[in-house]
Amino acid sequence: MFASKTITIFAAALAALYSTVSAAPTPTKNEVAARQVAPAGATHSVVVGRGGLRFDPENIVAEPGDIVEFHFLPRNHSVAQSNFANPCQPIGATAFFSGFIPSPAGQSPDVFQITIEDRNPIWFYCSQTAGSHCQSGMSGVINQNFDSNEFTLAKYKGKAAELGGVSGSPEIVGNGGNLNARVVPNPNPYSGF
Repeated sequence: MFASKTITIFAAALAALYSTVSAAPTPTKNEVAARQVAPAGATHSVVVGRGGLRFDPENIVAEPGDIVEFHFLPRNHSVAQSNFANPCQPIGATAFFSGFIPSPAGQSPDVFQITIEDRNPIWFYCSQTAGSHCQSGMSGVINQNFDSNEFTLAKYKGKAAELGGVSGSPEIVGNGGNLNARVVPNPNPYSGF
């Protein structure tokens, strides 16, 4: 009997509490929202040089408006834009190129960011010639067409390995002709990458 009375009193108190709480008013058809905020794109972090001569991850899926942000580990790496037909070579004046970004142990003072404009594949590589980074597999792709068995990251890496020789570096450091690429201070330099 005591437990039943306690539950009844508790239920009554809970009902009284809920009856005093009211929902926030919702706008009607004639009201205009005071402020509208466009949704922000996602940021995809890529670690350059984690686990050796590689990008981690090396195959990124990003939507238009997303940012792909490259964090550099020690050794002197870069990110340069290429195309599938010519691995380890810059694609010209509109290619992005981070320049070589040395990183002291334990931090990445700068990051390289690319804002994605569309869903077309973007091939990239490290143009460091000491150790032939690209030919050794240090390359990647943003928005690979997964419906194609011909244009895959594995095949791009295979073509790069067959090249031998050295990688090409774009002459213009930064965005080249690409206004959606930039080197910026690392917003979290001690992130542990």
